Amino acid sequence: MPDKDAGTPRVFLIRHHLWLLEMRKSTTALCIHLPGETEWTISGRYTGRSDIPLTPHGETQVSSSAGVLVGPSKIINPSKLAHIFISPRTRARRTFEILFDEKTQEQLADKTEVTEDIREWEYGAYEGLLTAQIRAARKERGLDAERPWNIWTDGCEDGESADEVKERLDGVIAKIREMQGPYMHGEKGVDVVLIAHGHILRAFAKRWIGFELGRALPMMLEPGAIGVLSYEHHKVDEPAFLLGVNMGASEE
Repeated sequence: MPDKDAGTPRVFLIRHHLWLLEMRKSTTALCIHLPGETEWTISGRYTGRSDIPLTPHGETQVSSSAGVLVGPSKIINPSKLAHIFISPRTRARRTFEILFDEKTQEQLADKTEVTEDIREWEYGAYEGLLTAQIRAARKERGLDAERPWNIWTDGCEDGESADEVKERLDGVIAKIREMQGPYMHGEKGVDVVLIAHGHILRAFAKRWIGFELGRALPMMLEPGAIGVLSYEHHKVDEPAFLLGVNMGASEE
């Protein structure tokens, strides 16, 4: 990030994959990590509460990310983490186990939280289906005459609405900003990691910058990938995407 924003806390997003909210030098950030691939993510099936494990390739994806991104002087420096939020699903828990070795897990135990607050969107009747199947089934019932079904505006039958997802994610964001707000200039390492899933992490990113979930903001998160959120001008009320990360700029 620019020198003027150095040290601002960040949030890392990991989607069996990862997003990170972390502080670099003086700016806080958040990291989102998405878990690696599962058999259902390969086919594009909606995977919410179904506890589908990572494939062997999915575990390799996460392991490869960990080698590059996690450790002293790397993007995710365990010594600078204030909190790790993990979805309860097996694929997210396993991602955490691969990202951090046993010793580091022990050191971070009191900062690690497995929580339903960042579970995947509740797909309800659409669990295990493809987008095309959902739209076709709704059309047969006379729904969506004016436009195709869109999860961001229409939610899921017998599952969660966009407003329900928004409410639980806003609660997580409030907790994170309370942790990071006092340390906008790097006075203390207060980076945060979220390890969760595709839809919920994209929803989180929208809410991070104050977008309604129905507002168009195309985003892609590959399995095992990392996304970074932070703040502009060292101000907790100016949340932002950190679109580019200097991989050689992390500090001890």
